[in-house]
Amino acid sequence: MKVTVVGAGAVGASCAEYIAMKDFAAEVVLVDIKEGFAEGKAMDLMQTASLNGFDTKITGTTGDYSKTAGSKVAVITSGIPRKPGMTREELIGINAGIVKDVTANLVKHSPDVIIIVVSNPMDTMAYLVHKTSGLPKNQIIGMGGALDSARFKYRLAEALECPISDVDGMVIAAHSDTGMLPLMSKATRNGVPVTEFLNEEKQAYVEEETKVGGATLTKLLGTSAWYAPGAAVSVMVQAILCDHKKMIPCSLMLDGEYGQSDICLGVPAIIGANGVEKIVEISLTDAEKEKFATAAKAVREVNGDLKF
Repeated sequence: MKVTVVGAGAVGASCAEYIAMKDFAAEVVLVDIKEGFAEGKAMDLMQTASLNGFDTKITGTTGDYSKTAGSKVAVITSGIPRKPGMTREELIGINAGIVKDVTANLVKHSPDVIIIVVSNPMDTMAYLVHKTSGLPKNQIIGMGGALDSARFKYRLAEALECPISDVDGMVIAAHSDTGMLPLMSKATRNGVPVTEFLNEEKQAYVEEETKVGGATLTKLLGTSAWYAPGAAVSVMVQAILCDHKKMIPCSLMLDGEYGQSDICLGVPAIIGANGVEKIVEISLTDAEKEKFATAAKAVREVNGDLKF
């Protein structure tokens, strides 16, 4: 099966690398607008194949979407980060234009493609793909929750001083510093609620560090992270191509679930060969319901800046 990754920067290349190393896809196509960039990344990655023991073919192209034809899954990582002096509206306008163009090209050559959106603001860009692609809603998935949940589990294991394999946890709502909702009430260590191990101060610390996880890395690195986002995408792509029926929190178009409609927000879902097989509605505390609604309101405000 073929997977396309649009954007051959650090995140896109990491997506391609992790997908190839897991060896479940026949081919990964990297697409970029910079002349020779995707081709170079693909060649560099292919030269690791004998060293890392994978047979996935990785190819690159400068904007030739005909080479993506027949893709089962496509990942959109393209877009620009917000620059000093740039308004939110300007950022959304630029990235919306990029994502719309990319989506149109992908659907033209792969009309049944399942699209995973990574570009920011992610919930809003996923919403844009829903409104402009013509694809069924089960074929459009925003990546944020998988990454945010991995960061939550990292912070939980750190606070518990235990192996990360002991820990399970989930983040829902919006993929933003203020809109994330780490579900501490449902987090466990080998099935035991973490609230039995962590006091309220430690719980609050874990939640806050999870929510600012991306900003923390940007401050340290001087740019956005790429290893964990790439790994998160690879898990989602593998769940689709291998029909894992894996429950993954991701940004999906809601139609009454969690009291919300006509909005993309992070919720748990079963991900398999058809993309979104089922949205899972879980019980939330009153406080969590309130935070989810607040996150939805903020995302709607950002969506209001879209022009489509």
